[in-house]
Amino acid sequence: MSTDTKAKKVKKQLTEDQVERRNKLIEGLKGLIFPLILLAIIGGFIFFIVTYQNKEVEEEIIEPQAFTGEQEEYVLENDDLILTMDAATTQFTLKVKSSGKVWSSNPEGAEGDSAALPEERKKLQSTLLMSYALVNGLETPYNTQGFSIENGVYDIEQGDDYIKVLYSIGDVEREYVIPPVLSEADFQKWTDAMSKEGKNLTQDYYKEYDINNLKKSDLKKNPELADDLRANYPMIDQTIIYVLRDSTKENVKKTLQKFFAEAGYTYEDLLADKENDLSESTSDKPVFNINMIYRLDGNDLVVELPMDEMEYKSDYHLYTVTPLPYFGAGGKEDSGYMLVPEGGGALINFNNGKISQNSYYANIYGWDMALSRKELVHNTRAYYNVFGISDGSDSFVCILEDGRSYASVQADIAGKNHSFNFVNAVYSMCTREQYDVGDISISDVYEYLWQLPEGSLVQRYRFIDSGEYSDMAVAYRDYLKDNYGSMVENTDTSAPVAIELVGAIDKVKQIVGVPVSRPLKLTTFDEAGEILTDLSNNGFTNIDAKLTGWCNGGVNQKLLKRINVISDLGGKGDLKSLAATADSLGIPLYLNGVTQYAYDSHLVNGFNSFRDAAKFISKERAELFQYSHITYQAREGAESFYLMHAPLINQMAENLVSFTDKVGTGVCFEDNGKDLSSDYYRKNYVSRQAELEIQQEQFKTWDSQGKDIMINMGNEYAAVYSDMVTEMDLRGSEYTILDEYVPFYQMALHGYVNYTGPAINMCGDPETMMLYSAEYGAGLLFTFMKETAFATQKTLYPEYYGANYDSWRDDAIALYSRYNAELGHTFNQEMTGHDNLSETVSMTVYEDGTKVYVNYGYNDFDADGVTVPARDYLVVR
Repeated sequence: MSTDTKAKKVKKQLTEDQVERRNKLIEGLKGLIFPLILLAIIGGFIFFIVTYQNKEVEEEIIEPQAFTGEQEEYVLENDDLILTMDAATTQFTLKVKSSGKVWSSNPEGAEGDSAALPEERKKLQSTLLMSYALVNGLETPYNTQGFSIENGVYDIEQGDDYIKVLYSIGDVEREYVIPPVLSEADFQKWTDAMSKEGKNLTQDYYKEYDINNLKKSDLKKNPELADDLRANYPMIDQTIIYVLRDSTKENVKKTLQKFFAEAGYTYEDLLADKENDLSESTSDKPVFNINMIYRLDGNDLVVELPMDEMEYKSDYHLYTVTPLPYFGAGGKEDSGYMLVPEGGGALINFNNGKISQNSYYANIYGWDMALSRKELVHNTRAYYNVFGISDGSDSFVCILEDGRSYASVQADIAGKNHSFNFVNAVYSMCTREQYDVGDISISDVYEYLWQLPEGSLVQRYRFIDSGEYSDMAVAYRDYLKDNYGSMVENTDTSAPVAIELVGAIDKVKQIVGVPVSRPLKLTTFDEAGEILTDLSNNGFTNIDAKLTGWCNGGVNQKLLKRINVISDLGGKGDLKSLAATADSLGIPLYLNGVTQYAYDSHLVNGFNSFRDAAKFISKERAELFQYSHITYQAREGAESFYLMHAPLINQMAENLVSFTDKVGTGVCFEDNGKDLSSDYYRKNYVSRQAELEIQQEQFKTWDSQGKDIMINMGNEYAAVYSDMVTEMDLRGSEYTILDEYVPFYQMALHGYVNYTGPAINMCGDPETMMLYSAEYGAGLLFTFMKETAFATQKTLYPEYYGANYDSWRDDAIALYSRYNAELGHTFNQEMTGHDNLSETVSMTVYEDGTKVYVNYGYNDFDADGVTVPARDYLVVR
């Protein structure tokens, strides 16, 4: 073998060995890849934690206000009103030029009210109340009198058309933006930037200290001066310092503040200089900056609280805000009443003596379903945005505008905590959820809304030269007409009647031994047409028909991503035939749909609760429950349901409208226009007010397109765009503190928007509901199904036991025939007056002078020369 051949063989062998070793190395490295990646992730996580924990948290700076004005009072005036504000208290009076009536922001004599404790007296003198809350749920109230005015931590600014009061509210002393101590260089810098007058004054009131050359006179007064200076001002060992004299008076500090501000000195500079002053004790007490802006708009006073100007530290959550809590309050010697939005309206008389009763409280638009609750005793709800006060001769209504969906109306009488009767609106700001921490902590733990909503809180006070609630209602009607522009007097010549036809409910059936929920037919589309035809042939002349339970499983409707007509009722073709039948009879037909909630919906129906459900503040899905009237807690065995994400709610509404366009009907919303909720999904937070504005814009668009719209309950932002409102809560809850019930809201709507109370045949007391309808100028509502009550046995729908059409047909025809004959001519007229003649008898008056007397009592009643039969109504034309 040649030398070359041997060399090649050895080289080849070496190459093969190298390749083998390389492959083994690569295989070994591959085995290390996953452990190395895991170590890198763990290392990165540790680095992040250490870095994050060591990261210095930037201190939240809340700069307190300080009143610097020289004026004793501020004045706003237009052709109708004069507002005069006392600069020392920020309280004001408002004079109505047309009547000479003077309204006050705070009750006269509040500071000396012997019936009030000191804290209550301070509240009575305040133009703003607020509270803050901590993570443990503890709520602390503050008021502007005790926590801002008396401390001097407020300011007043006046523009061409406004007065703005800037409150710093907290347990803080007045702070001037002037340095407590300055180094020689900084002192020179600031004084050089001042006018000669400012420089001289600053030199007079700042004392120079040189640790190496202390004055003998100073040492004689304080032999320990050097040690004290080093302890209080450590930088004195490096520089000469200038310290503000302790004897400097408030007026001088105010003047110094002006000169320093002109030199460019800021609050941030002050915070930096305070770091050099160890004689100053630091405090972490909460302070809140809240501004109130007053404007005059014709005959209205408009009060605004910009939420983007509200400042507070994140550990102290701004919980509630109450602007002008005692505006127009009446004393123990005054006569008058408070108007509250309970049902159609209710009055609380001044000094009614019911001091053992609970105060009045109601949430505007009811409960926000995106806030969880463990039990439900009673739902408080006001479906319109107004309250008011009358002294018998003059009155005002306060209309809640921007931010009204966060508000609740509260009212109380004199004799409880103080000597004054009042009504106001309290706004929930940083709402909260309670965490269930079990055995981890003995105290409650709460999660709060992480940011304030956008926008402002706005209240509009409209003044009326009359003490009658009917004139207050006219003022509100004018407001609705001016602001919505869609309220046009209708031309009805007969009484409106809404007919709800129930298509299908769901019932559990055994299929191959498996319990399955299936639609149960109650009224087919053909039967619905026959019912409408029969009613039309028997004197029902102004019908609005609502079809419920017609799609996606029935009354307990599934998600409307896809709309499937229930085949057992006849299919889509028969639905179109029903629409044609209704049209030929001159009857608007509305298809009812659920657009806010997902009942019995799952992936097959396009609903994924993890993706599509709205979120609570706690980040949990907004799962909702039915509540027991006995235990007030979630009903055992009852199926839960979900509030949907806000964008999905709005899309479902559009889907429903689109489908009704295709089949040629109007649209009815089961929940839009009645329920209003936030969505606390952090990636796409939608506030309650934002959702209100979205829904309002949808209603406005559909109305402008000529769409027939029906809603339930009738929240004012939706009612003004609707053709019919059903199931309006005419009377409300009979709270003991209330003295009278009045049709305030109905007086604003009557003749423009048709409305009904609950269904006559479903309410449990048809006779009383007929009387309510007559007093409140409401149309009638009946709920019918073709099947008998036996069909609803062993289902979750006992409320339909009384809905059989054949059982109710003759009574319904008789009730409507009389009602239409006597009251049909009034529904194109405004309601101009109302009076409660006694505890059981009322009188409603219309434009043409028609009077409707209603007697709820069990004895006949004589009034105005006529006798009103017991438990009946009488129409006098």
